Amino acid sequence: MDQARVLLSRYLRAAWRRRWLAVIVAWLLCSLGWAAVYSIPNQYESSARLYVDADAVLTPLLHGLAADSAPSGQLEILQRTLLSRPNLEKLISKTGLDLTLDSAADRDRLLTHLASAIKVNPQTRNLFTITYRDKSPKLAHDVVQSLLTIFVESATGGSRADMENARRFLEQQIKSYEQQLRAAEQRRADFRARYIEVLPADNSPNVPALDGARNQVDALDGRLQDALSARAALKKEVDSTPPMLLTEAGGVAGGPAGRTMLQQAEDQLRVLLLKDTDQHPDVIAQRKLIESLRHAPDSAPVPTANGPRTPTFSAGRSVPNAVYDQLKVKLVDADATVVSLQRQRDDAVRYRDRLEKIQREQPGLIAEYQNMDRDYNVLRQNYEALLERLQSANIAQAADTQADKVKLQVIDPPRVPRLPVAPNRVLLVTGVLLGALAAGVGVTVLLAQLDRSFATADDLRGLGLPVLGGISILTLVPLRRRLMAAFRVATAVALLVCIYSGLVLHILHSTALI
Repeated sequence: MDQARVLLSRYLRAAWRRRWLAVIVAWLLCSLGWAAVYSIPNQYESSARLYVDADAVLTPLLHGLAADSAPSGQLEILQRTLLSRPNLEKLISKTGLDLTLDSAADRDRLLTHLASAIKVNPQTRNLFTITYRDKSPKLAHDVVQSLLTIFVESATGGSRADMENARRFLEQQIKSYEQQLRAAEQRRADFRARYIEVLPADNSPNVPALDGARNQVDALDGRLQDALSARAALKKEVDSTPPMLLTEAGGVAGGPAGRTMLQQAEDQLRVLLLKDTDQHPDVIAQRKLIESLRHAPDSAPVPTANGPRTPTFSAGRSVPNAVYDQLKVKLVDADATVVSLQRQRDDAVRYRDRLEKIQREQPGLIAEYQNMDRDYNVLRQNYEALLERLQSANIAQAADTQADKVKLQVIDPPRVPRLPVAPNRVLLVTGVLLGALAAGVGVTVLLAQLDRSFATADDLRGLGLPVLGGISILTLVPLRRRLMAAFRVATAVALLVCIYSGLVLHILHSTALI
């Protein structure tokens, strides 16, 4: 503790001996520092706040109907790319800074300076500020205003330009696909016209013509077999039916002749049942005729299908059998049906054999047609998808041009600043004063460290030499000198502080006047 006190007293005495050197250093540093502070040009700051948001009503209404241009994502990209080189080039042209450039290197330095000096700070998701500082208040305002203009133009015109490019691209692709589709349709039509007998029908693309011909042959075979069976049954019935009927002399139609008519009616019923069902009107009428013949008296008129018949009298003779005649007619019809079906079957068999021959000679014909049809379907699907997207692009473009999907609102427009924001001259002047005083004291302390003289007898004894004593001056004259010296030093420091106060007042006054 005593040693520290000794060292402190030693440094103070050394500093006091060099007090005027400290004052000179402080004055010199203050003069240079304050001059440098006043030489720093003022920096003026201009700023603007901009609110950007996508339309909260129109955008959901167009979702799924128009092309989604994602306004929020576009605006975020615009905010991040606002200070890109193309935008800064536009800024230089709008503010006239290009007139002050002499070379490409100067332009690059200016672009680098603007990119670092302009600040785009987002405050919220949709609110952000643009700030720029410059020694010219007008230039600071022009830079911020030009950036706002560039941003608005990019936000409103960029998406429209992109949409227009997309629409032109879609139109070109649609024209290309339309030409390809027409060519594919022509190739498909020519191929189908050349091999129409082999290819499947348009309404049944999964059933080839050969399969249809085979099915037709099978169906005709079944119908022919049914017709042959029906003809055989009719022929058997004809063979069992007599062509002539014998009547007795003096008989009436209601007696033996009536029984013959009953037999004819029953034969007719059997013929009808060969082709009709029990519920057919002819079958029902024939059954009623049979019942009436069975219950009719011998002298009563005989009812027929065409009405009652009066009794007739004749000598015994042979009469034609009407049932036989009808059976013969039906047998002729059956023969005609069999001949027609046989001809149709023969034609179907020849058609089937011809298709089988074509298929054997060209086995890949169906596969080639299916590949061609598949290519055609792919082209048609792409063509329809492009048409749908073109309609969506048209709706989106109409929404961008006729309705503002993006809201841009300048909340705080930029203004020409009147007060500088930098430098803080009061703080700098104060720092120069404190630094100068500390430098003056530091110089004296440093010189005290380098001083090799002995201020006291104890310092001399520290060398190991015998010291007999020391001489002290205790007169009042040196004390007054010391007091006067301290007063002069204090006066110099006070004068320096007064100058500092005057500078601070001047700075505050000039700032208030601006």
